[in-house]
Amino acid sequence: MSGDDSDEGLVARARFGERAALEALVRRYLRPAYAVALSIVLSPADAEDISQESMVNALQELDRCRHPDRFAAWLLQGVRNRARNHLAWRRVRDARPEQPEMPVQPTAVAALGLRASLLGALWELAAVQREVVLLHDLEGWTHAEIALNLGTTATNSRQHLFQARRRLRELLQDDAPRKARHAT
Repeated sequence: MSGDDSDEGLVARARFGERAALEALVRRYLRPAYAVALSIVLSPADAEDISQESMVNALQELDRCRHPDRFAAWLLQGVRNRARNHLAWRRVRDARPEQPEMPVQPTAVAALGLRASLLGALWELAAVQREVVLLHDLEGWTHAEIALNLGTTATNSRQHLFQARRRLRELLQDDAPRKARHAT
């Protein structure tokens, strides 16, 4: 890849159709886009679709990105909007929740239970807390990066993460005794 590797440089080169710049933007931001979508929809499959659709849309609409140096914030806002629209659509589509088919193997059942518990606990958090947890703990973003892309401060990002982790511990500890009672 040649030239400026900053977001601003990559966007400028991508606007001229440079494939390497487009690929660099995808490599840099597809996983964070997935994390943001997951923080809203809490469905890995839906989050994958939303993040990919948002990335494709953003790359097609690069001329609409007014501040190329803030490409990530622009992209992630598009992901948030698409995810919220998806939730609204899903509420209409799903008048009643679907019952997942239970796998046969006990280890798969246990893994499914843990995943369901974690997703359920994440759903109990405020949306901004879910987003901070997933970007920080899953994607490894710094608080400064999160703050820049959420339009807040690094201190607020730290506070959201602290509160979210505390709440997750409470929720997951509360869930453990119920599971133990049901297992006996």
